[in-house]
Amino acid sequence: MKKIYHLSTCNTCKKIIDAISAKEKGFVLQDIKTEKITPAQLEEMYQLAGSYEALFSRRSQKYRPMGLHEKELTEKDYRDLILQEYSFLKRPVSIVGNEIFIGNDKKNVEGLEAAAKK
Repeated sequence: MKKIYHLSTCNTCKKIIDAISAKEKGFVLQDIKTEKITPAQLEEMYQLAGSYEALFSRRSQKYRPMGLHEKELTEKDYRDLILQEYSFLKRPVSIVGNEIFIGNDKKNVEGLEAAAKK
C-alpha cells in the first residue's frame, strides 16, 4: 500500500506530494480535514511508528490554547487527541508497504522519495 495522509491546504504537504510524483506513482491521498482518520487507520500508523506520540504534532494551533503544553500526556491522550482533531496529526504521514514516514523533516522526505521509487 502507498498512502499519504495530508492537508490539501498545507503548502509543505503539496510540495512533498509533487516532489515524489505521488499521484503518478499510485499513492492514495487522504485529506485529513475532509476525510477524518479512522481509529483503524490510526492503529495501523501506530503499529508502524511504535507510538502515538511520534504521530502527534505539538505545532498544532490548538496545542497551547488547550493547555496541553502544561500537561503530561499519555499514549491514550495522544491517540484520543489525534482522533478528535485532525491538526494534531504530524503531517504528512506516508506509508509505503511496511515503512512509515512522519512529518516533513529532510530525513523523512528523503526516505519517502527513496521508498516511492521502489
